[in-house]
Amino acid sequence: MQHGLHFISGLPRSGSTLLSALLRQNPHIHAAMTSPVGSLVQTMLRGMSQENEGGIFIDDDQRRRVLLAAVDAFYADIHPTRLVIDTNRLWCAKMPTIAALWPSAKVIACVRNIGWCLDSVERQTRRNPLQPSGIFAFDPGGTVYSRAEGLMSGTGMIGFALNALREAVFDVHRDRLLLLRYETLTSDPEKAMTAVYDFLGLPAFVHDFETIEPDYDAMMFDARIGSPGLHKVGPRVAAIRRETVLPPDLFARYSADPFWDAPYGLPEGTRLV
Repeated sequence: MQHGLHFISGLPRSGSTLLSALLRQNPHIHAAMTSPVGSLVQTMLRGMSQENEGGIFIDDDQRRRVLLAAVDAFYADIHPTRLVIDTNRLWCAKMPTIAALWPSAKVIACVRNIGWCLDSVERQTRRNPLQPSGIFAFDPGGTVYSRAEGLMSGTGMIGFALNALREAVFDVHRDRLLLLRYETLTSDPEKAMTAVYDFLGLPAFVHDFETIEPDYDAMMFDARIGSPGLHKVGPRVAAIRRETVLPPDLFARYSADPFWDAPYGLPEGTRLV
């Protein structure tokens, strides 16, 4: 990648779309909602494994070249002039792969209290009562409890991301990881963005926190999966206080202090803002 490649990962409903929208204000940076690059890398890794009978003829140098070429081709129209920051929740589970392919790449992991992540998904579900969502395989049944259980399972949207986040935090490559709290991004965006630029080693940039441009590609994606507004961000950065829509017992179950805020919860040197 001619101008470099970094990643946004972490928990869903924790500010990655807002962070991307802010980063796009910088004309030297490309950032967007979740891209297909992570899935392409996963698929090609499997296709070049010994599951493929021809995999015996592929060595690690060839795998590396194929993967780098594919990602480079995907961003061919962008990277000649801009730094690429790719978003996908699975990147936290791929720290060794990132280190092997892009030695200078770093990962920004967005984090948020799990109770509020669940609340955000449930709020989105209730916002579109006539459209079953792809988040739940377009199943119109279930309750808030079964939806939470599905989201928090090991393969669920939030459960997988949380496990991947833990993996990244305790990985030997955690020096290339920054944990960015949703609360910091929304209540003190200048502090958050200063930390992001410092972490990535980029020149400072003055962002407009009062004017956030909509991402029309994200709007089309949301409509396609039956969740209009899923990636919509407000017109300005603001910390909005509200009551949860979750039943009190369910919210309490998942709202204990997250591991990144617990005493001795993080390895020494972990970056957290």
